[in-house]
Amino acid sequence: MLRSSEFEALLDLSARVGADPELVQGAGGNTSIKEGGTLWIKASGLWLAHARTRDVMVPVALDPLLDALERDDPATEKAQDFVITELNPSGLRPSIETTVHALMPQKVVIHVHCVETIASAVQTDAAAIAAERLQGIPYAFVPYARPGLPLAKAIAERIDEDTSVLVLGNHGLAVAAETVEDAAWLLAEVSRRFASPARKAAAPDLAALGRLALNSAYRLPDDGRLHDAATDLESCKIAAGGSLYPDHVIFLGKGSVIGAPGDSALSLEKGFRDAGQNLPPVLLFPGKGVLVLKEITAGALAMARCLSDVTARIPAGARLRYLTDAENAELLGWDAEKYRQQLNLAGQVLQ
Repeated sequence: MLRSSEFEALLDLSARVGADPELVQGAGGNTSIKEGGTLWIKASGLWLAHARTRDVMVPVALDPLLDALERDDPATEKAQDFVITELNPSGLRPSIETTVHALMPQKVVIHVHCVETIASAVQTDAAAIAAERLQGIPYAFVPYARPGLPLAKAIAERIDEDTSVLVLGNHGLAVAAETVEDAAWLLAEVSRRFASPARKAAAPDLAALGRLALNSAYRLPDDGRLHDAATDLESCKIAAGGSLYPDHVIFLGKGSVIGAPGDSALSLEKGFRDAGQNLPPVLLFPGKGVLVLKEITAGALAMARCLSDVTARIPAGARLRYLTDAENAELLGWDAEKYRQQLNLAGQVLQ
């Protein structure tokens, strides 16, 4: 297929953005471009970082999808029915957020899980923070709604034809422009405006963690940044409060497992096994650091790093809006997210 220069530029930007863990983690985030009535969007479960090494874009018929959204057709939830099959030889599924990209009228849309933005978007006064930081930019703040059709409906109620930035409560950021270059500039500018100093975490106690991991299914992580969520006690307190954004729930489970005094990885592991529950990918030991499953997936590792990056940027004492029990359950029981979990397990396991 002959691709336009803008399509090629989008692939370049997608790969760069996808390789930056402060913008995208694992299979999170998505990009799109509208050309000739077709919405090309990143496939569900694939990584933007791989945009230049494999086929990651799915063609969707834009007008039929928008018409179906107008009719509140439930088929828009997955958007699979609107894929242009003859242009999709790999049989990829469109992103779960295809409807969000379709609703934005601009040619190029970039959706990321920017840690700078999330650190503000999880606070109870996130709308006021956005209003202060984004003066002069046509934006909309969208309170949390489940990704997919509920989020698309919430966006449709709040945008107009000039809206170029979406700040998504407990979720992330989307920017839109008529060119890839302008979208890249806008992404950098909004991320800069939301930037805040990250607390410096203490060094992990590797000797103690080694003892805590004895005879268990857990090990030390290779990325030392993962420890920050546990060695910085303010970050650990925030993590202990629950889930702050959807991809944490999908790849790490509901909330975070915090070891109590006297706990070891083996004792925690036994408790989960006795209860017939899956082992959590990550264990946090306050003041000491974290342990990860020996066969943790790449997606879970990316989200563990995200936990450290986000919590370190949340001001001490900030009032936070955690996902409710119902919102956690909705994400874990959603078929579209189960598909992403299957891809994560099938193709992204780190031995």
